[in-house]
Amino acid sequence: MGNKSSLILRPEDIREIQEETGFTPNQIERLFSRFTSLDRGDCGTLSREDFLRIPELAINPICDRIVHAFFIDSHDDRVNFRQFMNVLARFRPPKANKIKLNSREDKLRFAFKMYDLDDDDVISREELVSILQMMVGENIEQDQLMSIVERTIVEADRSGSGSITFDDFCTALSRTDVERKLSIIFLS
Repeated sequence: MGNKSSLILRPEDIREIQEETGFTPNQIERLFSRFTSLDRGDCGTLSREDFLRIPELAINPICDRIVHAFFIDSHDDRVNFRQFMNVLARFRPPKANKIKLNSREDKLRFAFKMYDLDDDDVISREELVSILQMMVGENIEQDQLMSIVERTIVEADRSGSGSITFDDFCTALSRTDVERKLSIIFLS
């Protein structure tokens, strides 16, 4: 699945993707149709620009971070259908089938990466400021923003490092229904 000759979704591809992601065959086919409609170059992969043409995504204040998430496992700034599906699987509600991609830990790791702008496995004050500025824009005074950042760091930083580690992040969200908040219902 990566060049013009492989733009057909074969039954074995559907089975493998279903096992990896937990999506039903019908959902996979629907998402494949959406994927191919976004693939303007008919090359079997999507670029960042392809994602940015999605109107619902383009208006999201953290659009760049969401798009970045699709490329975390990409080595060439292109995303194939399987990579696309693996990212979308993180947004599936957890089911009894226990697909790792939509486990609580994986959803938390995914959310953590949204804040970890430099991919160094910690969320610094500067990263938290940047993300919050993306989210609230000019709707908050700088001193209020800094107060929120400082309070968040103080409350979440269990290790005393002045930043938020993944463990700190998980502890801070321990009472949050991450499974529900980071889930999308996909049509069958």
